Amino acid sequence: MRHSLVWIAAAAAVGLWIEADAQERQEHIDLAVAHRIRDEALGRNSKVMDIAFQLTDVHGPRLTFSPAARHAGEWAVTQMKDWGLANAHLEAWGPMGRGWQCTRFVAMMKTPEFQPIIGFAQPWTPGTNGDVTGEAVLAAVNAPEDLDKWKGKLKGKVVLSTTPRSTDQITQPLSVRLTDQELRDAAEAPEPTTGNPADLPLGFMRMRPAAAAGGGRGRVGRGGPGAMNFRSQLNKFLKDEGVLVVLTPGGGPGGGTVMGQGSFPRDPMMELPPPSVVVTPEHYNRIARLLEKNVPVTLEFDIKAELLPAAESFNVVGEIPGTSPDAGLVMLGGHFDSWTGGTGATDNAAGSAVALEAMRILKKLDLKMLRTVRMALWTGEEQGELGSRAYVKEHFADPDEMKPKPEHGKLSAYYNLDNGTGKIRGVYMQNNDEVRPIFRAWLEPFRDLGAQTLTIRNTGSTDHMAFDAVGLPGFQFIQDPLEYGTRTHHSNMDVYDELQANDLEQASAVMAWFVYNTAARPEMMPRKPLPKPGEGGRGRGGRGGE
Repeated sequence: MRHSLVWIAAAAAVGLWIEADAQERQEHIDLAVAHRIRDEALGRNSKVMDIAFQLTDVHGPRLTFSPAARHAGEWAVTQMKDWGLANAHLEAWGPMGRGWQCTRFVAMMKTPEFQPIIGFAQPWTPGTNGDVTGEAVLAAVNAPEDLDKWKGKLKGKVVLSTTPRSTDQITQPLSVRLTDQELRDAAEAPEPTTGNPADLPLGFMRMRPAAAAGGGRGRVGRGGPGAMNFRSQLNKFLKDEGVLVVLTPGGGPGGGTVMGQGSFPRDPMMELPPPSVVVTPEHYNRIARLLEKNVPVTLEFDIKAELLPAAESFNVVGEIPGTSPDAGLVMLGGHFDSWTGGTGATDNAAGSAVALEAMRILKKLDLKMLRTVRMALWTGEEQGELGSRAYVKEHFADPDEMKPKPEHGKLSAYYNLDNGTGKIRGVYMQNNDEVRPIFRAWLEPFRDLGAQTLTIRNTGSTDHMAFDAVGLPGFQFIQDPLEYGTRTHHSNMDVYDELQANDLEQASAVMAWFVYNTAARPEMMPRKPLPKPGEGGRGRGGRGGE
């Protein structure tokens, strides 16, 4: 009986393979269009780096609710209109919280010797109201019981908020590409006993442990009610004690890199901390060593930061109308907002520039597509995919209720790019095995550009999850990690210079090609079963508390 079951299972697997292979052969591939897209996307015709320049050097960083983000959004709308796109606009969502901007940052050690300090102000913390100077003190407060120890001792001080962290010698390259073996391993389904792997993108865990500890995919403003209550309690304590500035060491590999995180004050009544600064670990550690040896340290800061009233944020939207009004639509995008410190280049002007460039290519080539192509660039991603979640709730369905709206049945697929500047190597299928033969056929013309891997695995931590949560086909592309997790993610080094032009050109071509095929395909893309109310995102590659 056991042998019979094995043979039945094997026969079923072979049957599925034959069926998938037949479907792949049936998928219509227009190689002439593939060639035209490649010719427009690669080399002299590409505009992706010009777009990235505008989003970074001119308009970065683009913190959600900040004036800079709105200026960048207005530029993108104007650019889309110049290309001839339809319905280009900023689509409001929110309000969800207060805006913030920093317009001045000066930080230095005055004694025992002068040293400029590398760092940046934590978003949503106040400024210093002019130049302030104070003695440094190491006062790690990790629990409510630690507060009494420091009561009455911190007035006029600059507080080092945590124990120093190691900056290990760098013995591995910070920038890497996915190896052939890693891609082969990713193409294999995970063992059934282990379930789906963590939602980190492929290659992200190859960062050094020290970098992972401070600069990983942690998301601001998260944590349980207890953690949030203690944070608010600590903020009030530090303000009541008269602390001048709070210092925190950044993540990343050192070498002047500062990977920062922070708290997003969703609740307008949440107690804000004193002015807070994240600094490079080497400078933080020097101050801590001096204090440990009883050498007094005097620090000076001048931070001009402004909290703005609660207001609506926006998503950037533009369209290429399809030839058949009833054929539905296909969407593409990435998150438009960024963290501060750098100019939000790899996270995620890269994905936004690729999406905009894909739209430019499709419009420039005047390709005839049945479905409307709609691009959406999201804000609020860094605070928990707020923009994409609000959009999906407004247009498609509320995951808590799962009552699909009319547009829910019209969306064929959504494609997202948000894992840095690396080229596209394939697609995460998000447990939707029915798209395998379709995607395999689509990837074949781009195999020579390195895009060939399909993995059934989920990846989360970005905006395609809002679509997946309501049963819509939402996909993130596999990308080479380069130095995304080790150096640029949320850091002061996330700048234009770290963008790789050839990789972004390749990604633009692949994105445009996938969108074209989805829009021109007679059938809608296959869907997974509709989740039950309240289940969207659970066990589906979501953040899991980031």
